[in-house]
Amino acid sequence: MSYQLRREDVIDVAELKAMLEHSPGKAAQAILAAAGQGVVEAQALLGQILLDGHGIEQDERLARHWFAIAAQAGNAMAFNMLGRCLEHGWGGEVDLTQAAIHYAQAADADSDWGLYNLGNLLATGRGVPVNQAQALFCYEKAAHMGHAKSMNLYGRYLEQGIATTASPARAVRWYRRSAEAGDFRGMFSLALVLVERGEVAEAAPWFERARGEGNLSFLRSALVTLQNAGPVLMSFAARYAEELERREE
Repeated sequence: MSYQLRREDVIDVAELKAMLEHSPGKAAQAILAAAGQGVVEAQALLGQILLDGHGIEQDERLARHWFAIAAQAGNAMAFNMLGRCLEHGWGGEVDLTQAAIHYAQAADADSDWGLYNLGNLLATGRGVPVNQAQALFCYEKAAHMGHAKSMNLYGRYLEQGIATTASPARAVRWYRRSAEAGDFRGMFSLALVLVERGEVAEAAPWFERARGEGNLSFLRSALVTLQNAGPVLMSFAARYAEELERREE
């Protein structure tokens, strides 16, 4: 039986999001109904659950369709997620130029994720010309909005002096904020600078947390960094290698 919304029902998108945690099937039906009634936030949320297959059968092409509908209405989340579909080829062709356009629209709507994703394209020259100054602007703005991944990248720009004056002290502060906000790359960045300061004991738990929480791509790159960093980090390198081997089995 499909979920039907009555005219007198009050559509609370926050409530629908909470419902996804404990009753995803019922929530998906309610989101579908609300999206069909033109509730823009529900349309964007429908795109997300279709993309994830959460409470509903996964359908990347239909997810992209609903993100596009919500984006036409100016929804910041939809702008960002449509950009991700276009960047990664979810539900259709890859189009990095259009991805950058949609990320920029999300960024203009003060989406921290839109700023972060646009910054990544600007930093690497995918879909747009390389522009480190603009990438720095995106990361800095998102970092000040509390975006943990952007905090780490803003710290990197400060540490390495990319498109700005190098400021190692400020970089460490941002790495710490990123780590404390739960970003495993920020944890790793913080641990590395702590080792450079000779504070290996303080670095150790951050290395361990990053090892446990990081994804496979991170573990592979982190292992190379640790292996090339000298004898002091070889014990950490061994633990990262063990973790990587365990996950790849």
